[in-house]
Amino acid sequence: MTLAQVGIAAAFAVALGLFAAVEIAARREGSRVPTLGEVCGVVMRYRVGPLPVGRIAMFGFWWWLGWHFLAR
Repeated sequence: MTLAQVGIAAAFAVALGLFAAVEIAARREGSRVPTLGEVCGVVMRYRVGPLPVGRIAMFGFWWWLGWHFLAR
């Protein structure tokens, strides 16, 4: 592995660790931090008139993620 690849892997590991820490903090008793499920629920309910903009955005995000990380 090159140094750039190691740096990218380390950055993803740090991001995953921060994500886990925030999720654990959100699940504590009496926490005011929303969980990932609550945030996704709010985004999925967002509409502009009859158009479900939140669902389209989530679909686009998952499509982008799959295209960039899984299509090899």
